[in-house]
Amino acid sequence: MRLHPEKPQLGFRASQPNQTWHIDVTILKLLDGTKAHTHAAIDNYSRKILAWSIADKFSPTNTCQIIIEAGSHLETPTSADVFMDSVLENLNGRVDSLFDNGVLQRVLAQIDIRYSNSMIETGFRALKHNCLFLHQLNDAVTAKRLVEFYVREHNTAIRSSAFGGERPNEIYFRTGAHVRHEVMAIRLKAKPTRVQRNRSACGACPRPQPRARSDRAT
Repeated sequence: MRLHPEKPQLGFRASQPNQTWHIDVTILKLLDGTKAHTHAAIDNYSRKILAWSIADKFSPTNTCQIIIEAGSHLETPTSADVFMDSVLENLNGRVDSLFDNGVLQRVLAQIDIRYSNSMIETGFRALKHNCLFLHQLNDAVTAKRLVEFYVREHNTAIRSSAFGGERPNEIYFRTGAHVRHEVMAIRLKAKPTRVQRNRSACGACPRPQPRARSDRAT
């Protein structure tokens, strides 16, 4: 009987920015009959989207472009592990050459380690259901415009409950130490106001009138 090792219940967690990246691609079907190959790289520690691109066809060049753009965020002599799936677009000569200098280390999900590449998959799911699927994806131009908008909002505007209200950019650049205290103060201030508003909006339920008891014949 073959025994399978237990799958990790918690995903991999980095301890600092640019320690680990996740790279993947998702395919969007557009209304004009074409497909948009959407590549992205996300930082594990901060959830910041480091790079993204949309192409009309499959090509290893797309993966190379994402890795190079994400690598522009690195400060020497920092190195990073790059989590990716074991697929053709990630295992080829062009991509291999980017790991030759040792600055980046390729890590194949569920092969080199037990963890999956779920963080970037979750990011793509949020991109689709929180943005793309709410609009008509007429063509690649529309898809690119929406992805660009979502990435900007994700990195700079949308607060993360996992980080106590800090945004990905604030986590990545370590500029949001004050945010947790501000969010906590806002919550404490809003709680009594919310309770009072809910109580004033809800009237007391009317009590049912007791039924008149008919005299029983003796």
